[in-house]
Order: sequence, then C-alpha cells, then structure tokens
Amino acid sequence: MYALADCNNFYASCHRLFEPQYNGVPVVVLSNNDGCVIARSNEAKSCGIAMGAPFYKIRSDIQKHNIAVFSSHYTLYGDISARVMTNLARFTPDVEVYSIDECFLGLKGIMNLKEYGTSMRETVIKNTGIPISVGIAPTKVLAKVANKTSKKFNGVMVMETQEEIAAALRDYPVEDLWGIGKQHSHKLIRGGIETAAQFRELPIDWVQANMTIVGVRMWRELWGESCIPLKTILDPKKGMCTSRAFGKLTGDYNLLKEATTSYASRLAVKLRREKLCTSVLSVRLLTNRFIGEELQAYPCITIPLDHPVNNTLDLVKVALHGLKKIYMRGYMFQKVEVTAIGLIPEPEVQLNIFNEFKGAKHDRICRVLDKLNMHYGSGTLRMAGEGLDQKWAMKRQFLRPSYTTDWNDIIKVK
Repeated sequence: MYALADCNNFYASCHRLFEPQYNGVPVVVLSNNDGCVIARSNEAKSCGIAMGAPFYKIRSDIQKHNIAVFSSHYTLYGDISARVMTNLARFTPDVEVYSIDECFLGLKGIMNLKEYGTSMRETVIKNTGIPISVGIAPTKVLAKVANKTSKKFNGVMVMETQEEIAAALRDYPVEDLWGIGKQHSHKLIRGGIETAAQFRELPIDWVQANMTIVGVRMWRELWGESCIPLKTILDPKKGMCTSRAFGKLTGDYNLLKEATTSYASRLAVKLRREKLCTSVLSVRLLTNRFIGEELQAYPCITIPLDHPVNNTLDLVKVALHGLKKIYMRGYMFQKVEVTAIGLIPEPEVQLNIFNEFKGAKHDRICRVLDKLNMHYGSGTLRMAGEGLDQKWAMKRQFLRPSYTTDWNDIIKVK
C-alpha cells in the first residue's frame, strides 16, 4: 500500500502559520517580481481568482474581496517543507519526497490503515501547523486519486478494496488523473472518455497504441497493479541553474555584472551544499520577449573549466568572463542565467596533469565564508562585486519576514 501526503494550499498555509489573522481570509501568493498568482487559498478560489492570473489584472478583485497578498518566499517554504517531511518520515522508512508539498510513503505491512493515516495527519498538523490530506491505496496513481478525494472526507481516505476503488473512479475526471497531459485528456474527452472509470475500461491494446508505455503503466495502476515504484534515492543532479528576473529591464553593463556575480555566488553555495563540483559553466542573457517594441536577443556562452570546482571566487571569475563575451549594447535585458553542468561529486574530482590547480586556497576561503554565513545569517559576508543597492533585484512588495531562517525575524512574545 502507498500513501500520498499533500499539504493543503501549502504556500498560503505557510504564511497563515505565522500570521493567523489571515485564517479564513482569501489569500494569494505571487510569483517572482510579483508578476502573477502561483498559489491561492480556497477562499481566493471562491472569489474567482484564477491560477496564473497577472497581478495587475486582478487589483480591482483584490480590493473588492479584501484579499491578502504575499510575495513568494521560497526560503520559508523550503524550511517548512523540510519540517513536514521529517514528521512524515517518522511513520515509515520508505519515503519519496515528490515535490515541496507532496510525499509518497510505502506502508507495506501496516494494519489499520485508516487509523494510521489519521495519526499521520494529526501528527503533522500538531507539530508543524500545516494542514495535510492523506490518500492511501494499492498504487501511486490510486493514492493520488484517494488524496484528492480525501479533501471531501476529513482529510484521510483509504481505497483498499475493488469496490472502494471503483466507487472513487466512477465520477473522477479523467483530466485530473496523474500522468494525463492536456493532449491526451482532450483526445479522451473527444472520444467520450470523461471519467477515470471509463478510461480503465478501455482495451489495453488501444491504450498502448495511443498513449505509449506511460499510459499503459497508468492503466495498470488503476487496476491495482503497482508499476511505479517508490524513489527513495534521488537521481544525481545533472545541472543547476540560478536565475531570477530583474525588478526592471536594464542594459547597464555594471548592473549586469552585479547580478551575474550574485547569481554565480548563489550557484557556488548550492554546489557546495550538495557536495558537487561543476566542469562547465554557462552564462545567458535574456530580453523580455513579451515586449514587442524592444530589441530581442538571447546571447549565451558555455565555458569548459580547467578543473571541476565549486568555490565562489573561481566561478564568479568565469561567469564575468562569459558575461563580457556575450554582452550586447543597445538591448534591455530582463534576466541573466548562470548554469552549472557536467556535475561531479567532490570525492570523484580528478585534476588535470597539464594544468596546475590553484583553487585550493579559494576552497579554504569558501569554507570559512560558509561557516560565517551559516552562523550569522545568509549574506553576512559576500562578494564585493554583488553591489550594495542591487537596483536590479526583483520586486517583492509584499514580502514577509523569514520567520524560521533568520534570527532577526523570529517572532518575539512579549
């Protein structure tokens, strides 16, 4: 048996956790630069706020319905997510963290599944304050169905028998099935297949011919045959990218240098955290393709490194060299991307006998840098090239404090 634990309205719930005055109030969370809606509370959905709606188009609705607005705060979400997943891992050693707010759990040999799922849900809510829903079924696809249906049944649903499975699939929309994309869902609906139960009754030969092996796996899972195992060990990362849109378009080379230095520094920290080194660095500039009257260009350069590294000084130096090569005058750029590819675990790095490795000193400097920033807070020490004002930084008009990751923002009780 598999369980799928899913946090309800996760981003909105994270903000409500520290600002409970917004419980029961419509809440929306905006994307980077406060561009569009990426999360909504149930109350906001009832007000007609659509997912992905541009913020400037819904300002009147926000005022009309007194909707609370938050800028995205991924550091906070990541920390709260880790707390939720840690609590879930207490219930079974077989855990697959599927996304920031979803987790599959293997429940082999567990009896009284309804009681176990309820205990799981209550424990997470008590220890983290984040409401979750739990769906339990013989396969991962059915666990997804059970989870979505559980929101109508006090947050926990177990589909164990064929009768329970058939009843849940009878009115379940085929387009909501895990693994059904827009193209396949349109094709099925045009053919009169509107529910998961109808899809399950299709001949397997038709499914294989029209939906390939992925559709066959899903079809078998709907019949209770487990075809998608848990991934308890994550696949090694093949690349990492640091990129955020600027608060406003810029063609100023000095501002682009500051942004590139900042992004390369963040990328280096991410690599060291994962104990990986990069052998290739890519730098790319992008204009805003949605502004037709502006000149458009997407210059990019890929630079092989002499030695795989993850220290900030070497990566910043290479990134700035790449920026100098691709910079184009007369263009207004929206963002810069710094990408590390050809990742190698630190213990497996091999040096080049034809080139002297001079990065050992830089590695030691970065270890001290990481310790100081870990102790005193992120950004306490940083590269001078990142600038002080950072006029290019993205807009976050509705940003809330880092309640759990910054000593200065911890809630004080008087």
